[in-house]
Amino acid sequence: MATDPSVPERGRQMNRREAIRLGAGATALGAMGPLLGLPLLDGCSPTAQGPPNILFIFSDDHACQAISAYGSVINRTPNIDRIAREGALFENSFCSNAICAPSRAVVLTGKFSHVNGKIDNRADPFDTSQPTFNKALQAAGYQTAMIGKWHLRNDPEGFDFWTILPGQGNYYNPDFRTPAHLASGAEVESAGAGPAGTAEDSGQSPASEVVTERIEGYVTDIITDLALDWLGKGRDPERPFLLMCQHKAPHRNWMPGPEHLRDLEGEEIPVPETLFDDYSGRASPASNQEMTIARHALPAYDLKITPPDPENESDVNNWSFVYDRLTPEQKAAWDAVYEPRNEAFREADPQGEERVRSYYQRYIKDYLRCIASVDDSVGRILEYLDEAGLAENTLVIYSSDQGFFLGEHGWFDKRWMYEESLRMPFLARWPARIRPGTRTGEMIQNIDYAPTFLEAAGLPVPEDIQGESLVPLMEGRRPGDWRQSIYYHYYEFPAVHMVAKHYGVRTDRYKLIHYYETDEWECFDLEADPHELRSVYGDPGYADVVAGLKEELARLQALYRDTDAEAMD
Repeated sequence: MATDPSVPERGRQMNRREAIRLGAGATALGAMGPLLGLPLLDGCSPTAQGPPNILFIFSDDHACQAISAYGSVINRTPNIDRIAREGALFENSFCSNAICAPSRAVVLTGKFSHVNGKIDNRADPFDTSQPTFNKALQAAGYQTAMIGKWHLRNDPEGFDFWTILPGQGNYYNPDFRTPAHLASGAEVESAGAGPAGTAEDSGQSPASEVVTERIEGYVTDIITDLALDWLGKGRDPERPFLLMCQHKAPHRNWMPGPEHLRDLEGEEIPVPETLFDDYSGRASPASNQEMTIARHALPAYDLKITPPDPENESDVNNWSFVYDRLTPEQKAAWDAVYEPRNEAFREADPQGEERVRSYYQRYIKDYLRCIASVDDSVGRILEYLDEAGLAENTLVIYSSDQGFFLGEHGWFDKRWMYEESLRMPFLARWPARIRPGTRTGEMIQNIDYAPTFLEAAGLPVPEDIQGESLVPLMEGRRPGDWRQSIYYHYYEFPAVHMVAKHYGVRTDRYKLIHYYETDEWECFDLEADPHELRSVYGDPGYADVVAGLKEELARLQALYRDTDAEAMD
């Protein structure tokens, strides 16, 4: 495991306020007409009861069990909760392929990974030439902006303005890529980002005429500042907008922002019931993964236990990569907080299960501290909408690209079809159309996001989109033919964390998973076994259930055209 040498050290480094001023001058999009010469939408004033503004806030790896509106016992998210309180919360929201880039491609297209072509995080970039919901909105007269994490190994299309993190991006003093015609005063270059082989991968295909700028500050705050700047100065107030504000946090390696470094000090976070899972009662992939907190978390890079062991070259390199980005002032603030924690850890020198518990506390607290900055960001943006008079007819969505393991089964990361990874948060506020406090238990997936945005904007949903609009559910109407099951397919193996390829079906009560390269099956009764500890596949008492699930799995694979599921590479 080595650091990525392609991260640019060239180019002028700006502080955050300089970047905001640059962005304001570079993103004056009011004079820009829609693509393709199509006419603007009628009645497009953001304050009118016409086409709504759409604000899509998308975080990375934010698990439902870390959102208090979803009943979290370990976290409080008052600003994200506000969306649920003033709008709708979807109780059964699921991913189709729980890994960063594929999930984002599904959101953009409304199509499963095997259809849109982005099945994993590897080298092949997402094909941006295909139809996406933002292109349709742009062509219909919406002004469109993408700010933050993109992670699709190419540069965005269908946005009037974009500025993105190269690859995974960095928590402190991040680099941003922006089209040269929307920026000035910096060297044109291409960039990579981040230590390789730790979280997923972080490549970025080079692009021509793209400016890379390093902005001093904390990534969540910077993304929020850039988003607010575009809302306040970079758009035409007479036209509806789509703003995709996409955070890096709380992705690995969970470096909290300056304002939250001391959060949770002295508190003990409850340990998951399954922290010491022994993986008995399931197929072999559960035992053969490489994502345990106990054995696979890097002490320095992941848990901030420094200095790193010089014998652990990977940890030394990866920690140095992120720590060395900090300014002297940032390092002083960081060290003032973490050095006493590390001294206490070394003095206690926990062993065995106590060491795992200690590792869990280090991991989960930094994860939650990163979320605190995301929650702050949501609050700032909601306040702006209120103050600007935009709240009534703005559809605000908060979601994350998949769920995450917060120590359940002893794990961090995602990828599995198990519940903690499969579940995605989805909260929506649209005062003009959504009744406050709406909750729905219908099963939704990230294939549904694109058709939702299109219908909300009054645009037709193409027949080849595989998802369904969520607007009726937002308004409290349940279509009679709404889905009774969801389909899942994960592809990336062998790879970091070594999670086997699998597909499966989930209904309201049961789940069937097929690890097709080893031809192993799991079936779970989620009512009797909510933690998914004992597969009932092969149990005679569940034979009819398994047979029915296999029929439903075959039906979904035919419906979604994943008929060569086991052959796709």
